[in-house]
Amino acid sequence: MGSMNDSMAQPQPGLASLDLPGWKTAVSWVAGIVLAIVFLVSGLYKITDPQGWAVRLTQLQFPEHLSLAAALGVGMAETLGGVLVLVPRFRRWGAILTGLLLVAFMIYMAVNYTALKGADCSCFPIVKRVVGPLFFVGDAALLLIAACAGIWSKPSTGLRSAVIVLGAVAVFAGVSYGVDAARQSGAKAPDTITVDGKPYSLQQGKILLFFFDPECVHCLDAGKRMSHYNWGDTRVVAIPIQQPRFAAAYLEDTKLHAGISNDLAQLKAIFPYVAVPAGVALENGREKMPLTKFEGDGEPEATLRKLGFVQ
Repeated sequence: MGSMNDSMAQPQPGLASLDLPGWKTAVSWVAGIVLAIVFLVSGLYKITDPQGWAVRLTQLQFPEHLSLAAALGVGMAETLGGVLVLVPRFRRWGAILTGLLLVAFMIYMAVNYTALKGADCSCFPIVKRVVGPLFFVGDAALLLIAACAGIWSKPSTGLRSAVIVLGAVAVFAGVSYGVDAARQSGAKAPDTITVDGKPYSLQQGKILLFFFDPECVHCLDAGKRMSHYNWGDTRVVAIPIQQPRFAAAYLEDTKLHAGISNDLAQLKAIFPYVAVPAGVALENGREKMPLTKFEGDGEPEATLRKLGFVQ
């Protein structure tokens, strides 16, 4: 009788495995997959287009001279976090890293909330997010998911393997940056485009192609500053990316002397950009340099001066 009672008092191994640790493990897996998707997409988006993301960071009040390094650094950290949180043996480390990134993002946006309210802060190619109350709600939800992924996973092991993953991410980032830089140099412009309703040659002299949004505050500020440059013999062609009917009013408001071209599709196919304002310095029909910095540190005047496009 005593033997029977003893056996009944002992937990059954088969049932114990289905207790709380089971559902906690399942939640940890789901949370890890969600975080991996979010951070891998966001990180790879930055790594594969660091120049474009440097522009976006500058528009989010980040110091311009640090924006490119920050875009690559954040992209690498997000990608590493996404990989680590997907692998069970690294999940707790990945959850800690993604959690720290989320906290840093929320603190930065909170400190700069007044200046950034309503600004685009999307880390995804299609989904649009703006700085506002819902931004903090979304990141707080991701922070809770990161906590579930980390707390309900086994302690992480294999530091050497994690360092190898970091090295692979760094190499990928370096290669992507090199490819992006090479792709953006030396492209040949079309022989002619239409400017102010007439054929216009791009094959001779110095020309700045200026991509802008007539309703963009950053573009308005950039146009006003550029109107004061001494352009010499450099010509400026302004290409509205939307609302072309407002392009003439934009030039009138900014006092920028430029021709207007609506050949956006043709030019963007050769000179892609991520965010406006953006520019391309052409000399005798060839791209000398893409221009992505239009705020702070005297840009783009400093770069244009080095290229000999302004005096």
